[in-house]
Amino acid sequence: MKKYNSAFMFILCVSLFFASCAHDKELLKKKGESSRILGEAYMQEGNYSLALRELLSAEKAYPDDPVLQNDIGLTYMAKKKINIAIEHFKKAVKLNPSYAAAHNNLGTAYLAAKQWDKAIQSFKIVANDLLYVNHHFPLTNLGWAYYNKKEYDKAVEYYKKALENQPKFIIALRGLAKTYIAMKKFDDCFKTLQKAIDITPRFPPLYFDIAKAYIASNDRDSAIETYKKVITLFPNTKWAEEAQKEAGKLLLNNKG
Repeated sequence: MKKYNSAFMFILCVSLFFASCAHDKELLKKKGESSRILGEAYMQEGNYSLALRELLSAEKAYPDDPVLQNDIGLTYMAKKKINIAIEHFKKAVKLNPSYAAAHNNLGTAYLAAKQWDKAIQSFKIVANDLLYVNHHFPLTNLGWAYYNKKEYDKAVEYYKKALENQPKFIIALRGLAKTYIAMKKFDDCFKTLQKAIDITPRFPPLYFDIAKAYIASNDRDSAIETYKKVITLFPNTKWAEEAQKEAGKLLLNNKG
């Protein structure tokens, strides 16, 4: 009888031990989830130091969560710690290979690190994901990666694909125009920038793009006129000041 009682007590102790461990793990995970939610709130506010503190605290509770790893990566990106961000995005996609947002963020981090081929690999995964909604983002990023590799035909191909998905995407239009400048296809460049102007006529950077295109095509007079237009359209702004400086430089060069 004593033998059975001893065995029963042993089993009971073991059961209670594992129950206690499971309970502790559950409490730890709940605490971690609270830290993640708070960290995401700090991210929204732009307070990345506090966000990182909370997210790293959450990571101690449940490190194998892809969303958490993606959050940590985004926070390190915001703090300009690109290499650390890359490692966390890589963890996120390893934990969930179908996590398109994390693949896209990984690609963006590779762009920031100027690792063009790795960026292309990540963005192609997202671009080929039929469930991903905003395909114009990875397609535009592919255009930018190929532009930096000086593979301009490929860059044009992907910028155009992005614009097929979202014809009014200004970033893609600007990237396409920049690529045309590199290819010395100035007519195509000006047509592209005019489309962008028609969409957002009150966006000063587009006028600077046009001026740079005129300079690249050795038409300084037209560039000066474009800068003057900026001064007229956006008086008493930083854009007008910058345009005044750039026009002044060109005028000095013309006199020289």
